[in-house]
Amino acid sequence: MINPNNQQKKIDTDTSVSERAYLLADPNISAGSSILHKLGREIVRGTFPPESRLPDEATMLKRYAVSRTVLREAYSKLTAKGMIVARPKVGTSVRPPTFWNMLDPEVLGWHLQTKPPDGIAMDLYALRRMVEPPAAALTAEIHNEEELRKIEDAFRDMSVKAMNETELIEADLRFHLQILFATRNHFIGAFSALIHAAMVSTFRLSWRGADVATIKDERLKQHGDVLEAIRARDPELARERMAKLLEDSIQDVNEALTASLAQKS
Repeated sequence: MINPNNQQKKIDTDTSVSERAYLLADPNISAGSSILHKLGREIVRGTFPPESRLPDEATMLKRYAVSRTVLREAYSKLTAKGMIVARPKVGTSVRPPTFWNMLDPEVLGWHLQTKPPDGIAMDLYALRRMVEPPAAALTAEIHNEEELRKIEDAFRDMSVKAMNETELIEADLRFHLQILFATRNHFIGAFSALIHAAMVSTFRLSWRGADVATIKDERLKQHGDVLEAIRARDPELARERMAKLLEDSIQDVNEALTASLAQKS
């Protein structure tokens, strides 16, 4: 059984809470030159489309300039992630995306590196709307002093570091994770740790969309309002305020994406 407190200790002791997340979330940072990452990204990108058969082993060995052992190890890992399947006398084929383990950090990272950010951002916010408002309500109801202190510390860091994007995103992530961990639900704690790479990616978009000073101040105030509702042990108010925060943050993401498209056109 996973202990969310142990997860938090790991996050707290990392040099940066999102060090691994930035590697996965930023398409400008290489995830490594191994065949696993190369082939994983190519499958996600559509170089090898779903339900297509991969080239024969000799072709793949030449393509990636690796040994048979290395290639087969990569195939084994991609199979475990639900991305490919080998059949006798047929060969190795790419499985439909519905079978891919999107909660696997590497699979998620390949998507963040190769796919447009809007689809993943909207999917993640839809998921967060299902999870975070009820989690805020539960945390308001059952939190103890230590759990509240960690949420307060994260919010204070957000306020102090608002002008530094990296530190602001790190503190924002910690604020939301601490609320999830305070539910004391092992599945929610484990789940949030798995998707934190995608959360960092969308947090970056949302804060860039809210980069106008008045909007940024309003988002910070909304986080404080969520904290106040939790501190007051008002579950319904915490639920309502978290839902509103997420709704407005989605609009900030849309603003960032629109601005990005305008710059490219």
